[in-house]
Amino acid sequence: MENKAHAIAAGAFVLGLLAALIALVVWLTRDNTVRNVYELSTRDAVSGLQPQAMVRYRGIAVGKVASIDFDPKVKGNVRVRITVDERVPLTTSSYASLAYQGVTGLAFIALDDKGGSQTPLLPNNDDPPRIPLRPSALAQLQDRGEAIINQVEEVTRRANVLLGDQNQKRIADALESIAQATNSANQLTRSLNDTVKNGLNPALAALPPLIDRTKDTMGTVKTAAGDVSRVSNNLNTTVSRLNAKDGPIDRLSDGTKSLAQAVDSINAATLPRVNRVAEDTSRAVRRLGRAADSINDNPQSLLFGNGGVAAGPGEPGFSPPPARP
Repeated sequence: MENKAHAIAAGAFVLGLLAALIALVVWLTRDNTVRNVYELSTRDAVSGLQPQAMVRYRGIAVGKVASIDFDPKVKGNVRVRITVDERVPLTTSSYASLAYQGVTGLAFIALDDKGGSQTPLLPNNDDPPRIPLRPSALAQLQDRGEAIINQVEEVTRRANVLLGDQNQKRIADALESIAQATNSANQLTRSLNDTVKNGLNPALAALPPLIDRTKDTMGTVKTAAGDVSRVSNNLNTTVSRLNAKDGPIDRLSDGTKSLAQAVDSINAATLPRVNRVAEDTSRAVRRLGRAADSINDNPQSLLFGNGGVAAGPGEPGFSPPPARP
């Protein structure tokens, strides 16, 4: 009886210990977080996504994937139901995308919001609201893969055409022409060096005599400038004498006045004498013109004269011409 009592006590202890362990596990693994249900619908593949996969909002774990099945509302789409913590600030502009963890290939749902709307997304577990699922980077790459492959094929085809036999020959000819041009340039450089050595040195040697000649020329130019200055001074002196008081210009003015008086006398004479005086006046004018021409030709005659000058009307020693019958 004692053995049976010990066995019953040991069994009860084991059962109690198991119950305590189960209660501890339940207590440690209990989850009091309130989660709301949302749906995602997409036509793209969801490879790597499994139920109970993580749901993250900007990198923070906020829920799990509840189920994956076909969308009964949109034929051909895949419906993914997720449970999200009610504290997550989802709005009508929130969206989801399929992301992958490192190199394992395991996918998870990434939630994000660009702030386009401030209206909260109201939960309804009976008819869960839908969050748009945008294509992942891998899906976009798959969609563009065909276009990328076509572009690569086009580039390869053009490269083959560019590197064809004819183009390779042309490239070889161009390289040969470049080599010949380089050799010609080197020869031209050597010729220029020889020309500079042979032609520039004599030119440099001829520079000192040329500089001396230039100095002599500048001395001659200075002397000529002095002569020009003296001639200019003499000309200024001559002009001053011509414009001086009782000078040639004043005398010419007095003669003009006398001529005006003679004209008045002629106007007061009789008509026959007017004709003769007109003739005399014409001759006098011609003489005056010749005198002006001689003055223009030889201005010094105003200073030194060409001999004695007859006294004019109103001057001492003036004698009027005899009257003609």
